[in-house]
Amino acid sequence: MKRVFLTATALATLAAPAFSQEVTLRVHHFLSADAPMHADVLAPWEKMVEEASGGRIDVQLYPSMQLGGKPPQLFDQARDGIVDISWTLLGYTPGRFPIAEVFELPFMSSTAVATTNALQEFQAKYLGEELGEVHPLLIHAPSAYKFHMADTQVGSLEDLSGLKIRAPSRAMTDGLNALGATAVGMPVPEVAQSLTTGVIDGAVIPWEVVGSLRIEDVTEGHTELGVENGGIANSVMALVMNKAKYEGLPGDLKKVIDDNSGAALAALAGEAFDNAEQAERQKYVDSGASITVIPEAELGPWYEASQPVIDAWVQSMNDAGHDGQAMLDDARGMLAAANEAEGTGSDTPAAAQ
Repeated sequence: MKRVFLTATALATLAAPAFSQEVTLRVHHFLSADAPMHADVLAPWEKMVEEASGGRIDVQLYPSMQLGGKPPQLFDQARDGIVDISWTLLGYTPGRFPIAEVFELPFMSSTAVATTNALQEFQAKYLGEELGEVHPLLIHAPSAYKFHMADTQVGSLEDLSGLKIRAPSRAMTDGLNALGATAVGMPVPEVAQSLTTGVIDGAVIPWEVVGSLRIEDVTEGHTELGVENGGIANSVMALVMNKAKYEGLPGDLKKVIDDNSGAALAALAGEAFDNAEQAERQKYVDSGASITVIPEAELGPWYEASQPVIDAWVQSMNDAGHDGQAMLDDARGMLAAANEAEGTGSDTPAAAQ
C-alpha cells in the first residue's frame, strides 16, 4: 500500500503545474476600465507581476468602485485590508497628507513624467511617515490640470470671478478661491453630471481624463496656462498596498512586487499619462475646439494672487515643526531638475515662482 501511495503521489506531483497560485491581489480604483490609469498602467502592471511570479500571484483589477465605497475611502480600504491594493488621490482626504500637498499648490506642475520623477525624490526624503500606514507601490502625478468649461472661456484671471470650478483637493480649492473662482470640491467621477446639471461651470482636470469622463459634449472652453503642458496645479496620486498583505508575502514574491513598483512603475505611469494627455488634446485640436493658451508672460497676476496659498502651506509646515520654506524649495528644485532632465526647460510655471 505504501508503494502504491508513493507512486500516486509522484504522479500527482508530475501532473501539477510547476507553480500554483498562492496570492490574490485585489486592486480597487475609481476610474473606468478605459481610463489611462487602468488600461495603460494597472493592466500592464497586472501582466508584469503575474508573469514575474510564474503565475503564483493573481492580480484582479476592480475599476469604477466595483468593490463598494466612495473614492475618498480608497486609501483606508487598502490600509484596513478591505482590499489588497488601492489607487487614489491623496487630496481626496483633505488635510491628511499635508506634506504631499506641496505638489498640489498652485503652479507646482509640469508633465506627468517630470512631476512623477520629482515625486520619487520627494517621497524618499519626506513622505515616509505620511505613508507609513500602507506599503506604497507608486506615488505619481498626471499632467498639469487645465480649465475645462461648460459654456464659457477663461482667457484671463478676471474671467474666473464668480465661476464655480471643480477642485479635487484642499490645496487646489484654496488656490481657485484665491484666484477669484468659487471652488467646489468633488471626486472626478462626479464631474460629468455636475457640469450637465449646472452644479459647476467648469473643472480643473488634465486632458487625459476628459475622454474617459465622457464630458466632451458638455464642455466648450479649454484653457492652458504657460508653456510645456502648463496648468494651474496637480494632484498627488498613490497606488498603495495593505501593509500586512505585503509583509506576509514569501521573500521571492516580495521581490516581484518590489521589482515592479517604485521607480520602475513610475516610469511606466509618467509616460502613459503624458501619451494619453497628448492624444486626448489632439482630438480637441483636430475637432476645432476652442483652446486658449495664456502665455507665460501674462501669468504674473495669477502667481501674485495665489502666493498667499503657498505662504499658508509654508506656515502650516512651520507650525508642525518642519522647515516649510526649505521643503518648498526642495520640491521646486526637484521639479526644476526633472524638467531639465526631460528637456522641458526651466521656464515652466513652477520654476518661474
